Amino acid sequence: MSLNYKRIFFKNKNVKLFYYVRVFFREMTPKFLFRKKLRHLLAKDRVNQSEWANFRINYCNKLVPGVSLSNDAIRIKEYRIPEKIRVYYFDSKQYLNYFSQELKFQILPGDIIDIPSSPAFVKSRPIAGDNANAVLLNLDKSRHFNFIEDHIALSEKKDLLVGRSMFAQTHRNLFFEKYHGHPLCDLKKAIKSSDLDYLSITEHLSYKFILALEGNDVATNLKWIMSSNSIAVMPMPKYETWFMEGTLIPDHHFICIKEDYSDLEAKLKYFIAHTDKAEAIVKNANKYVRLFMDQKEEDAVSLQVLKKYFIVTGQDPLSLKG
Repeated sequence: MSLNYKRIFFKNKNVKLFYYVRVFFREMTPKFLFRKKLRHLLAKDRVNQSEWANFRINYCNKLVPGVSLSNDAIRIKEYRIPEKIRVYYFDSKQYLNYFSQELKFQILPGDIIDIPSSPAFVKSRPIAGDNANAVLLNLDKSRHFNFIEDHIALSEKKDLLVGRSMFAQTHRNLFFEKYHGHPLCDLKKAIKSSDLDYLSITEHLSYKFILALEGNDVATNLKWIMSSNSIAVMPMPKYETWFMEGTLIPDHHFICIKEDYSDLEAKLKYFIAHTDKAEAIVKNANKYVRLFMDQKEEDAVSLQVLKKYFIVTGQDPLSLKG
């Protein structure tokens, strides 16, 4: 077994320093080199695109031809590093760099919980309703897309649900008030390493069940939980990101509890007693996560999502101008 440096040195967290080093070298690369490579990449994608990749492209970008951009749309060449939440700029520029800098787009940084009135790139969107104007890109990926290796078998973990949060939002606080002190739960208000009851990601992995309640939008911890040998516990998600949470199947990829949390105890007891069912969820979740771990496919899907965006908004994504 190879050494797990991410676990040993960084407690299974993504390291922002490494992220910014990659950003630095990418930003220093002349833009014409990206555009020179684009035609080859898109042509290759048309030949080799898997059914799953095609599904993802059309799931993340549901726009149809003829939609109009907002007056707030800008040309790529006018895009500047903002003072706050800069990761949205760097993550979007990673793929915008491949296209003509004359092309126009709109991006809405932050936790988006409403559908924009015009086509825009977002990190998150509501699952329900007509969400086509919210075009998903993998934004704020260093924080949200954290996959880990877990060498502890489910059978060796504690028969408890663990949760660490400030439980600040009303729905999260309701869960805390309902189950704080419950014999099947280990819930504490702690998010910083300086907090008394703080647990690192690595320390969470000694528990069979990990709470994954949505916050302002999606549950940030869901992705690393699903890559582990523990099981995410949550109601049906209301929001989704590049991870396409809207495609997750209840009691197949995660343990699904009611919106009012009333069946939590019954669900935990069931999966503690039915170890085969619990093991199946871990296997299914791990399999789902692996679909997002091929970097070449991630790049290809991202470029095709952008290409479709430019086409349906009446622009030529293969223009050499700019």
